[in-house]
Amino acid sequence: MSDKQLFTSESVTEGHPDKVADAISDSVVDAILSADANGRVACETMVTTGMAVVAGEISTSTYVDIPKLVRGTIQRIGYTDAAYGFDYETCAVLSSIDEQSGDIAMGVDRDSPESQGAGDQGLMFGYASRETAELMPMPIHLSHRMAERLAAVRKDGSFDYLRPDGKTQVTVEYEGDRPVRIDTVVLSTQHGPDVSLEQIRKEMVESVVKPVLADCGLEFDPAKTNYHINPTGRFVLGGPQADCGLTGRKIIVDTYGGMGRHGGGAFSGKDPSKVDRSASYAARHVAKNLVAAGAADRIEVQLAYAIGVADPVSVRVDSFGTAHVDEAKINSSLRELFDLTPNGIISSLDLRRGIFSVTSAYGHFGRPGSDDTFTWERLNRVDDIKSALGL
Repeated sequence: MSDKQLFTSESVTEGHPDKVADAISDSVVDAILSADANGRVACETMVTTGMAVVAGEISTSTYVDIPKLVRGTIQRIGYTDAAYGFDYETCAVLSSIDEQSGDIAMGVDRDSPESQGAGDQGLMFGYASRETAELMPMPIHLSHRMAERLAAVRKDGSFDYLRPDGKTQVTVEYEGDRPVRIDTVVLSTQHGPDVSLEQIRKEMVESVVKPVLADCGLEFDPAKTNYHINPTGRFVLGGPQADCGLTGRKIIVDTYGGMGRHGGGAFSGKDPSKVDRSASYAARHVAKNLVAAGAADRIEVQLAYAIGVADPVSVRVDSFGTAHVDEAKINSSLRELFDLTPNGIISSLDLRRGIFSVTSAYGHFGRPGSDDTFTWERLNRVDDIKSALGL
């Protein structure tokens, strides 16, 4: 009996309506943290035809010009023409911002930073595996890199018919836990009205798909791969004009592409006191360093918190049977190796900075060459883990 199976993950470009909303929300977080490192932000955005709505709870000592920030973000993404049905100059910007609830603040704020409580209850997961150099699952890694390349060839003017909205998807064949072959690629890109589907399909395969997949280290036969390029046949109407976008609606795209579990909490629009964001980053940091240290080939870390309580109510590691040391020893060592309180996470990962808008597209994890910003991707605890586990 064959142990071959397929696994699929997707990504979306920064011009996808949900990602536009994520980018706006994270731009608000960045603007506040850059001037007020202790600001509290829970910011939600909705974008639709000709309109962006920003709402939420913000407590800060600084001032942010929300409409200016929103328009700048939309311009940066590429919605610069009214013909797109949504653009930075003509869209309406509505905002409804209140202060953070005092009932929440009293559970988070403490006399000393070390006793800072979690900003909410919930469960968070981190994941790492040896499938790629970045220790990410192969399908989401390839989907992200294709989405990034699709945006890059739009921005550099290589194909003047491309517009900001787009999606990618990669199906990888596995033998057991090992990725071996590219089976299917899906790419949908918004485009102008004066280009043929034949031209789009040819140019996207040659200039976006093949350059990414040719270097992925898997079996990739361009003649045998299944391609679905703009499979509906037409994608002129796109972006917020065609699809209402909301903050936090791409949580699987943001994490591991469906590989491993997800606690359900979104990241964008939240300051690091919100453990939905910071503890998910910490769980990835733990998982990645454990795999890099040789503790296992594949690891998932679960953290869970109670609102107002500093220490996690549970910490758990699952190695899926790939551990090279006693899994119980891995579990018992984590609280000694890592400070997983909200303050410990924020301090060790240096999260009180305006760094989050760059995370809003192409994944929060496994970004090549981005350790200065994505501090949770650093392999800075490998030696400590090896020493603690006798590796």
